Amino acid sequence: MRVLHVISEMGAGGAEAVVAGMVRSGGDFGWESGVASGGGHRAEALRALGFTTFDVPVARRRASGVLRAASATRAAVRVFRPDVVLAHNVSASLVSRLATKTPIATVFHGVAEADLGGAARILRHTSRAVVAVAEASADRLRAAGLTPEVIPNAVFPEPPRVDRAAVRGLLGIGPDVPVALCPARLEPQKRHDVLLEAWAMVSGAVLLLAGDGSCRAALEQRAAELGLTERVRFLGTRCDVRDLLEAADVTVLTSDWEGMPIALLESLAAGRPVVASDVDGVREVLAGGGGVLVPRRSPAETAAAMAGLLFDSAARTAAGAAGLAAVERDHDPHTFMKSYDELLRTIAGGRG
Repeated sequence: MRVLHVISEMGAGGAEAVVAGMVRSGGDFGWESGVASGGGHRAEALRALGFTTFDVPVARRRASGVLRAASATRAAVRVFRPDVVLAHNVSASLVSRLATKTPIATVFHGVAEADLGGAARILRHTSRAVVAVAEASADRLRAAGLTPEVIPNAVFPEPPRVDRAAVRGLLGIGPDVPVALCPARLEPQKRHDVLLEAWAMVSGAVLLLAGDGSCRAALEQRAAELGLTERVRFLGTRCDVRDLLEAADVTVLTSDWEGMPIALLESLAAGRPVVASDVDGVREVLAGGGGVLVPRRSPAETAAAMAGLLFDSAARTAAGAAGLAAVERDHDPHTFMKSYDELLRTIAGGRG
């Protein structure tokens, strides 16, 4: 089965990690995989492994951009001749539908509540099947009149390249300093402003922000205003989050909304507990332990949860073990790939 993944970019985000894992694992299920995207380090890595990649300009929610992306995707389809297209997120679904009559399945990684109605209308007219990455996301789609499949995200194992001491040495952090890591784009959805307010209430620890985005300048200014310059590190976009997890004791996500964030699953798979906003797929993942849920936009409660894990090794160890067990039980990559294989073969078999 020839599967063409269509996605806006292949950089450091969670959906991009899913695509890279699916492409690398697809051969075990008889897939020949290609990726059409705006590029990024994950696309380069796949190309170096011999997988077919195509360059597609990012649509950026503009009509002219969508048309340019559709034209490039149409060219990719002519060359690759897929049996099925797997579009990741709504914009990729629209681009794919404009580009080809090949059967399309769309992975719905999530949108803001205000965008759900428009997203549902697009998906209704573009996709033969829609996959929600969490039950909560599926419920929202059902309320909008769709009938999604539910395939929870998986995390594809990636061993660290260096050990804890080496990573901390490179970062200039001592071996006994408590460290929290937030691996998230610096965009409004992720609410780093809430995290900084919370961090001002936690003393004696370092916060690593791995990601970049449109909010960076404002967040750096706010960190300075809060007197956090020495305790918050803006690391920019990183390709080594798995290594950074070795340096961290806890990870934190203060998002306003999420589907099922891969950063959370990667953290739990590395044995690192999570403090996270009580939203959709995050709630599902942490239902069996693995960290602490806090109300959205609640700096004080976020600070208390972070301090509780950073400075209590027994609580941290117990939460880390519970999270690792949950990932192994509920987010196994083989089960994940088998579910997609069955779905895509059904769709491809019904073409025409």
